Amino acid sequence: MSDIVVDVRNISKAFGKEQVLKNVSLQLEEGKIHGIIGRNGSGKTVLMKCICGFLRPTVGAVKVFGRIIGTDCDFAPDTGMLIETPGFLSHETGMNNLKWLAKLGKGASKERISELIRMVGLDPAMRKKVGQYSLGMRQRLGIAQALLDDPALLILDEPMNGLDKTGVKDIRALLLSLKEQGKTILLASHFAQDIDELCDTVHKMDQGVINGA
Repeated sequence: MSDIVVDVRNISKAFGKEQVLKNVSLQLEEGKIHGIIGRNGSGKTVLMKCICGFLRPTVGAVKVFGRIIGTDCDFAPDTGMLIETPGFLSHETGMNNLKWLAKLGKGASKERISELIRMVGLDPAMRKKVGQYSLGMRQRLGIAQALLDDPALLILDEPMNGLDKTGVKDIRALLLSLKEQGKTILLASHFAQDIDELCDTVHKMDQGVINGA
């Protein structure tokens, strides 16, 4: 059996009186693409934020690479994330945005940043400011940002948002190649074809409860 990268144990999350997650347990094996499906408001994004460390569960615990989030570390270690709309400096180029972000992480080289920008289908030499990017271009840049530190785990919330058919095809191919490199990926998508083509396991969320699909 493969190693367990993410171990979610009986977590619940409430915002005031609203119970968004209800006794959720989930284990993600290394080297696979794991899918979460569910309607808007089902709890997918809140679950991902709890795994990343952006939110703390009201009850229960999350382990990533054997470390308890909120106790052993504040945020999921060795993890790249794309959750909701990526926040970038609108007056800077994509290249410059990633250079700034690299300084906050492990200091990815200019060559590494250029490679990632090309990998997601953008041009590192493009002078257009991120504020002028289309939604699809911002999404591509967000995926490049998630890969900056070459993480072993990727958590991607609706990574195909705003992409045209070519973009979707490119990113699907990229995710499969990352899996071949041994990376573990947790993916939420409302596109059934993403789930069918990419995912080794599928978990369905409904009203804060998770079940195998």
